[in-house]
Amino acid sequence: MRKLTVGILFGGKSAEHEVSLQSAQNVFDAMDRNKYNPILIGIDKTGAWHSPKDSAHAGGGCRNFILNTDNPKRIALNTDSAGVTLIPESRGELVYADTLTRAQDASPALIIDVMFPILHGPFGEDGTIQGFLKLAGVPFVGAGVLGSAVGMDKDVMKRLLRDAGLPICAFMSLRSHDPLPDYQSVVDRLGEPVFVKPANMGSSIGIRKAHNEDEYKRALREAFEYDTKIIIEEFVKGREIECSVLGNETVIASVAGEVISQREFYSYNAKYLDENGARLEIPADLPPETAALVQDLAIKTFKTLSCEGLSRIDFFLRPDNTLLINEINTMPGFTKISMYPKLWEASGVSYSELIDRLIELAIRRFEKEKRLKTSYIDA
Repeated sequence: MRKLTVGILFGGKSAEHEVSLQSAQNVFDAMDRNKYNPILIGIDKTGAWHSPKDSAHAGGGCRNFILNTDNPKRIALNTDSAGVTLIPESRGELVYADTLTRAQDASPALIIDVMFPILHGPFGEDGTIQGFLKLAGVPFVGAGVLGSAVGMDKDVMKRLLRDAGLPICAFMSLRSHDPLPDYQSVVDRLGEPVFVKPANMGSSIGIRKAHNEDEYKRALREAFEYDTKIIIEEFVKGREIECSVLGNETVIASVAGEVISQREFYSYNAKYLDENGARLEIPADLPPETAALVQDLAIKTFKTLSCEGLSRIDFFLRPDNTLLINEINTMPGFTKISMYPKLWEASGVSYSELIDRLIELAIRRFEKEKRLKTSYIDA
């Protein structure tokens, strides 16, 4: 069988840009070169696409494309590399910018068989890139347009879960043009302290825990720097439990894991920069019935939100052993310390096998959708 050319699309116009770079490097390193020809495609912070042209046809990437990979504080995309674009009409042809003005290009076309959009946050995990790839006719890993969009928007996500009868914590949402409720009215409704978050952001970016009015006002200002809609949530005292999900029509869940934060909450620094910021307990020390309930709720959350491919679902476990769904992450991190691949490894699925399954799921969905009718003539 011929090798599949897999585009690893990463970076993006998001505050989670650097996390995406870490994930992309790990996915690139883990791909079986006997099965895949991986092509690194980096999106810079302005939205421009880049790829290391000199190595694309010969193996798909070079160490001087993602810079400072050993230092998450300094990791960066080399934007001096060649600019590229994906031609929608070509069903996956990647074209280098300097060839667009040529009458002929002697090099063979570089066709992307499947795209792995390892993008986190807005402009990548929110349905935008998924819609573009569908228009371009390229199979891609992960949730489609709808699942990505509702999974990214914490307000819409929580409303759908609530309407499906699934357990969530109390919350309220605000838009930037709404009158801002005073702190006391929020406390009367949600208790004290509260968490303030951008509605469309991940990796704990823009999140603050507010214990008083001054902290509340600062939290509102910071959250609105990242999104025009924010949510305010009750503080839930409990353990942080996570579960990975995999599949399209048939969905399976991994063992549950626990995040034991060494800080006040599981912040961006604790996740990606501070080696001592948190400890991961895999599998989590849970009674069998609680572990089974985590897996059941994870799959129900995945299906309720119309997700496909992969997701990680995060929970709060209260002292009385009741579970609350915190959120879903439709493109979880794939860094060396990320929970999603670690949970599958503990469940018997290696990193490389996980990539195989995700690519297979992407192609299977694409082939199924390709059989759908796109025109109708009333005979």
